[in-house]
Amino acid sequence: MKQNRRDALRIASIMGLAVAAGLIKPGDAWAQAQDWNKTAFDAKTLGDTLKALGGSNASMSAAVQIDAPDIAENGAVVPVAVSSTLANVQQIAIVVEKNPSALSAAFTIPAGTEPYVATRVKMAQTSNVHALVKADGKWFLATKEIKVTLGGCGG
Repeated sequence: MKQNRRDALRIASIMGLAVAAGLIKPGDAWAQAQDWNKTAFDAKTLGDTLKALGGSNASMSAAVQIDAPDIAENGAVVPVAVSSTLANVQQIAIVVEKNPSALSAAFTIPAGTEPYVATRVKMAQTSNVHALVKADGKWFLATKEIKVTLGGCGG
């Protein structure tokens, strides 16, 4: 506990010194946060999300894998991982079909990085979860149905 507090104080002190020295500006982080694709996160369907991400169609591919439970006992924290064996992966997105905003997460994959992401998504109900992977400028897709139970009833 003490070490975590010390680390937090150390980082805050360094950041404060960097701001005071003019090395970074307080608004820099906010400016980057504003550079997100609002249209994609406001999309309601897989097709609209794909279009907002710059694609026109996606091909089903066995080279895209979704690792997620078949049944999620708590829809508030459903673990989802996406990986791909495709070469030159540029982007990975996770779309939950029946959520009010379909796009749950979008990741830019830097060149030379392993195409793997893992996160937890919130699901309102049983739904198809789609993994969109952009590789060499083309979009590929995998889909998995995840059943959401209430109260962990398992059915």
